[in-house]
Amino acid sequence: MSQKPSVAFVGASWMALFIGSLGYLIGLWRADSKAMLLNEKGFYFVILMFGLFSVVSLQKSVRDRLDNIPVSDIYYSICWGAMMMSILLLVVGLWNADQLLPSEKGYYAFGFMFALFGAVAVQKNTRDSA
Repeated sequence: MSQKPSVAFVGASWMALFIGSLGYLIGLWRADSKAMLLNEKGFYFVILMFGLFSVVSLQKSVRDRLDNIPVSDIYYSICWGAMMMSILLLVVGLWNADQLLPSEKGYYAFGFMFALFGAVAVQKNTRDSA
């Protein structure tokens, strides 16, 4: 039995993706150029994009397997590895960012995880609606 997601859940999912991503990106945009160099901003931006892509790909792979659609073990493993790598890179980057206040580090961490959750939920809703 397949149910389509409610309008409220679809809206909440898109809002989570939008608010998490936009908040994270606004934080990068507004970061003081003395505290965070342009190459560091680029690093954090790429990590967000990598993380979003990896969780969408992982959610699709997991769902394909549940629906008995073939997914190779190597691709499935790469999806899990990419998701874990994006989180690990963010953690290492924030851990070593001595110029950022702990509150700023938390802001980036929560914005990142909120955006990843939103991306997974949007992908799930897209799949359920199809």
